[in-house]
Amino acid sequence: MDDTLFQLKFTSKQLERLSKKAEKESGKEQAKVKKALQQKNVECARVYAENAIRKKNESLNWLRMSSRVDAVASKVQTAVTMKAVTKNMTQVTKSLDKALGSMDLQKVSAVMDKFESQVQNLDVHTSVMEDSMSSAMTLTTPQEQVDDLIHQIAEESGLEVMDQLSQLPAGATSVGAEGSRSQDREDILSRRLAALRN
Repeated sequence: MDDTLFQLKFTSKQLERLSKKAEKESGKEQAKVKKALQQKNVECARVYAENAIRKKNESLNWLRMSSRVDAVASKVQTAVTMKAVTKNMTQVTKSLDKALGSMDLQKVSAVMDKFESQVQNLDVHTSVMEDSMSSAMTLTTPQEQVDDLIHQIAEESGLEVMDQLSQLPAGATSVGAEGSRSQDREDILSRRLAALRN
């Protein structure tokens, strides 16, 4: 069980690294968008913007997967803890039987105090695991349009490309549509999760 827990944590870290790498590549593509806009090459800027958005989505997908693996690791950790607590509770029950047999009230009180503290520890572990799961499952991802990214980078750089964008045919709308579908799916999943919590 401990080997499984180690593997899950290791996998989660690997996925986080992949997410950071994709995020870095997205930043490089955004820099290419800026350079293309400075050279008045809007078509190339659109291609680089699509690449940047694709890498950003890839980064978010790796991060989402890492979060899910981490949630499974939390469940395994809880199972390991529950096994230990169960073993301790068995020992406490045996001690309680002995204490009741001798009717020594001090021993009974000490055993009950120990049992109470273990139940409180179990509550804390369960609460931490539930918090971890709820935060992992409510991850929402904002999707950006290619034109929005181009406008943002153009504004940051003080470049004027509005007239050039209006002259071009809308060739990159498929990325935005895909982002919209993905956002709708995320919204539906978030609503279902909220309904399950209530």
